[in-house]
Amino acid sequence: MNNGIWTIAKKELRRFFGDRRMLLTTLLLPGLTIYIMYSFMGMALENSFSVDEDQSFSISAVNLPDSAQMLLSGISAAVTEVDAGQLEEAKTAVSEQQCDLLLCFPEQFDALVEAYSQASGSSAPNIEIYYNSASTTSATAYSTVTGLLSDYEEQLVNKFNINDQISGDLATEEETSGSFFAMMMPMLLMIFLFSGSMATATESIAGEKERGTIATMLVTPVRRSDIAFGKIIALSITALLSGLSSAIGTILSFPKLMNTDDIDIAVSYTAFDYLLLGLIILSTVLILVAAISIISAFAKSIKEAQTLVLPLMIAVMALGITAMFGGGAKTELFYYLIPLYNSVQCMVGIFSYEIYPVYFAVTIIVNLCCTLLGALVLAKMFNSEKIIFSK
Repeated sequence: MNNGIWTIAKKELRRFFGDRRMLLTTLLLPGLTIYIMYSFMGMALENSFSVDEDQSFSISAVNLPDSAQMLLSGISAAVTEVDAGQLEEAKTAVSEQQCDLLLCFPEQFDALVEAYSQASGSSAPNIEIYYNSASTTSATAYSTVTGLLSDYEEQLVNKFNINDQISGDLATEEETSGSFFAMMMPMLLMIFLFSGSMATATESIAGEKERGTIATMLVTPVRRSDIAFGKIIALSITALLSGLSSAIGTILSFPKLMNTDDIDIAVSYTAFDYLLLGLIILSTVLILVAAISIISAFAKSIKEAQTLVLPLMIAVMALGITAMFGGGAKTELFYYLIPLYNSVQCMVGIFSYEIYPVYFAVTIIVNLCCTLLGALVLAKMFNSEKIIFSK
């Protein structure tokens, strides 16, 4: 690396790590804020969607056998027997959340189970259970009754099946489309990443102009392009640390948000998912730093820089909000050629389990190329005294 670039980078890093306020706002606050916010969101969701222990379920049953009636007597449920001819009406009642659960048994279920033999090679009697995943009570009823029937099935050594070849979920597509993580987390991450990048970039460039110290720096025997690249490198390092803080805060908050006490959430997201998320966050921070640095170079003070950056902040927030629409990550390459929007789509893909490695590679390459272009533009601006010494 050029000695001039390295000298400027070391100067900026010493200034950053020597400023406790900068360390607090850039390294600690992003991750801590994300952790606290997501933890409270998890608690709020748990309170909103939890079911009381004494909750009573409304259950409709077709051809209800004596064995199932005994099982259901062990839970708080109002069981109504319906005729097979009323099956569609009963399904509609579950779909419209007028009934929590619908159980459909074959006729003479107990006799069929008694006579069934696995050696016969025929299909075991099947119980169809219909519920509505959009209703917390219905989903809880489904889990409770399925657990009872599964235990009973184990006692009988697999003499019947439950929902063989059907899902049983009667929730509409609109109710089930999109995941919470894929909708909310990309938006929140983009906001915090932008905040961390803005805190370092505006202070380093607009702050130098406001204090008048940039003039002293420019008269040193260091090329102005070296100053620009040195600042970009230093700001990138500090912003990457801010991005790492956000990533750690996000990962640590997952168990709280998912309402589990187990920190090992690899059941939902693997180490590879975390690695991809980290790479996307870091490449996103780089391009944000480059963009904010260019805007700050036009400003005369930190306050003016923060004002000029507002349109970019609004744009970043708008891009984050797009994660709430579209029903998952885009599958066309074109979208991953758009800076920042490609990062949002990659985050959506990670949180909704739709990972396209090629698109992730394209996103990182595009973001790095845009960062390099931004550094070159900033170097040109440092060569313009009209811009650097504007009052």
